[in-house]
Amino acid sequence: MADTLIKIDLSQSPYDNDMVHNRWHPDIPIVAWVNPGDDFIIETYDWTGGFIKNNDSADDVRDIDLTIVHFLSGPIGVKGAEPGDLLVVDLLDVGAKPESLWGFNGFFSKKNGGGFLTDHFPLAQKSIWDISGMFTHSRHVPGVNFAGLIHPGLIGCLPDKKLLDTWNEREMDFIASDPDRVPPLACPPCGPTAHMGRLSGDAKDKAAAEGARTVPPREHGGNCDIKDLSRGSRIYFPVYVDGGGLSMGDLHFSQGDGEITFCGAIEMAGWLHLKVDIIKDGVSKYGIKNPVFKPSPITPNYNDYLIFEGISVDEWGKQHYLDVHVAYRQACLNAIEYLTKFGYSKAQAYSILGTAPVQGHISGVVDIPNACATLWLPTDIFDFDVMPSSKGPVKHITGGVDIPMSPDLN
Repeated sequence: MADTLIKIDLSQSPYDNDMVHNRWHPDIPIVAWVNPGDDFIIETYDWTGGFIKNNDSADDVRDIDLTIVHFLSGPIGVKGAEPGDLLVVDLLDVGAKPESLWGFNGFFSKKNGGGFLTDHFPLAQKSIWDISGMFTHSRHVPGVNFAGLIHPGLIGCLPDKKLLDTWNEREMDFIASDPDRVPPLACPPCGPTAHMGRLSGDAKDKAAAEGARTVPPREHGGNCDIKDLSRGSRIYFPVYVDGGGLSMGDLHFSQGDGEITFCGAIEMAGWLHLKVDIIKDGVSKYGIKNPVFKPSPITPNYNDYLIFEGISVDEWGKQHYLDVHVAYRQACLNAIEYLTKFGYSKAQAYSILGTAPVQGHISGVVDIPNACATLWLPTDIFDFDVMPSSKGPVKHITGGVDIPMSPDLN
């Protein structure tokens, strides 16, 4: 039986748990040490630390202070790991906390975080998803039921001071290029809401003032939101500090490629069963800059898809040059419009694309001026036929509870 190295109490604030942190900084103390070859269990909060509740109001999504996230369990130190090594992490298993068999999906207000389609969905909205073994369904999004591919949205090692300074410099310079943008171009350090684990006193204050926010993915891994990092995956992380300093959180029961609603998966509290090892000098041996991984051999068995194309001409008719971001947005918008023909609201359709095992593909980046991206929507997740036919679409979704939406306060 593997030891549980980090336990969490969902009734307790994550700020009161010194084995949790919400910033990246090399001075955050290691909270537990393991040997190469060891396996162990880590419990995690949902990424908001319990701020989002299981109810029919989106006020919590509207009102959350996003400088508090993400709450990560760790750091875990691996004895013998040194800068330049590769930390090998096997995800043996992952699951939901037994006392919390539900998750949430949300769209953030454009004034507070925004999202991939924030110009189309500028107000806060939320859907709740109940977990029944391998499957999930939602009272807010009827007509769908699908198997989850549970994974950590966020996992990575601590940066060294040089890498931290690189992050802060380039992101602050980026913010300065358009300081009034809503939502902002990046998320700068924010000391007042930083939770620095076991750091205290002046050392805590100094580290909190420069600690990197956990919002984006970076060279060390971090918030990559890769849905195929599930049970059976193996990840190779560059090591920057002695011990590696492995931390994780932001567990998702299920997610579509791109996590397009930003709070775009089914977010949940849970646990991970991990095993670790080291490849000495692995960074230079294999030319590693960012983590590499072997995906899970277990995936939901959906083999029939309806595929939506998008090109790099935006929804206002502006031409972009081989822009896959624009092209994927168009594929998503095309899928949303299609699903409304079966009775879904646009918000419900958007939530489906963010939570279901949707595949996103870059299909072409050489045929100037248009990139082509595709969104693969599994048809078997629906309780009815969504394929085109000569009879035309039938509105199967009528009445019921739509996704709760909260107006901005100002």
